[in-house]
Amino acid sequence: MEIMSGRALRLVLALVAVSAGCAPTGVWSERLLVGMTLVRNAPAIGAYCLDGSLPAYHLHRGFGAGANSWLLQFEGGGWCNDVESCLDRAKSRRGSTRYMSKYEVFSGILSNNASLNPDFYNWNRVKLRYCDGASFAGDGKFDNGTSLLYFRGQKIWDAIILDLLPQGLGNAHKALLSGCSAGGLSVFLHCDSFTRYLPTNASVKCLSDAGFFLDARDISSNYTMRSFFKPLISLQGVQKNLNANCTSSIRYPNLCFFPQYALKFITTPMFILNSAYDVFQFHHILVPPSADPRGHWNRCKVNAAACNAAQIQILQGFRSRMIGALMFFLEFSRSGGMFINSCFAHCQSESQDTWFAPDSPRIQNKTIAEAVGDWYFSRRISKEVDCPYPCDRTCHNLIPATSGTKCPRLLRNKYSQSILVISLVTLVHFIYII
Repeated sequence: MEIMSGRALRLVLALVAVSAGCAPTGVWSERLLVGMTLVRNAPAIGAYCLDGSLPAYHLHRGFGAGANSWLLQFEGGGWCNDVESCLDRAKSRRGSTRYMSKYEVFSGILSNNASLNPDFYNWNRVKLRYCDGASFAGDGKFDNGTSLLYFRGQKIWDAIILDLLPQGLGNAHKALLSGCSAGGLSVFLHCDSFTRYLPTNASVKCLSDAGFFLDARDISSNYTMRSFFKPLISLQGVQKNLNANCTSSIRYPNLCFFPQYALKFITTPMFILNSAYDVFQFHHILVPPSADPRGHWNRCKVNAAACNAAQIQILQGFRSRMIGALMFFLEFSRSGGMFINSCFAHCQSESQDTWFAPDSPRIQNKTIAEAVGDWYFSRRISKEVDCPYPCDRTCHNLIPATSGTKCPRLLRNKYSQSILVISLVTLVHFIYII
């Protein structure tokens, strides 16, 4: 079984917004395209994508004062937890570099424009392509004589780092490991190992964006995400790569795949960027299709203004669980930072309009980029937690929040409806391909 990637989910909801005449700010702005580098030495340590192709990354060189600073960004894109879904994934850009775009847009935290990314624009910025289906954490292989799958996420991580070390990463003065969605989960899994690769006098920190996936019951009282991750961990040989201090201290070691259990064992400074109403978690952890077979939540899922009072109460309960899972970190972590806003969003560091723009989301009048920069450079304490929905009017919601926001209605007229139908048909075909 494969869960729709965060990127595909954002595309679905963005098309709904565009059909209503609400394209995100800066959609048509000039973009930086960065070419792909294949890791030619990866086979030496057995590092392959699901289909046996070479792993890859995109590197844009730093300059000036940032020449010895490095930012590595894990790509996200869901997971596969059984042979069938992993075989399907191996035939797409999520499991093979053969199908990936050879150029990637660098925006938001990866931008090289000082006015768009004031603290990290001149750093060496690297995007690590995701092709293993287990958040860069697996170490195994499936071979039944007919089909062959490489579960080598851990080795892919090692191979990319080993390729970058002689290119300057090994002499880094400053470094930040970041990632979005499944890539944000990778940050929790690899943060401390990243530190061990770098000079002892380097300033090394980690940023997880939309990667704090909760181990929580859904509306039917089942642990759907726990049930999804369990076979993934077994199939791909993930458990041996989980935090050893966590796995030795918990009754069910597989739970250390969830950040809420592993976080207290991570020693490298960590910044947690997440929406308390993360759209992916709303749709797959709190209200997965299996928990709502009659579709009572369908309207609420595409328009928060359509949620009834009982549904809003459940959403507020999910927010409370997330804040509760982070409370120890919030109260006692001296080196940590956080930005937990109340937007219906998923991944906010890679998109320019949510990272740093005149109308970007804010908490206490501080953008995400400013909060992360304040934390990384120790300019001030940076632990921001938003008030509950619907109080935040600065959100860039993937689903409309209220009828008074910039996207007042999903379907304003018959023309919009026609555009939506055409767009969604095209998108369904596109998602099938990816």
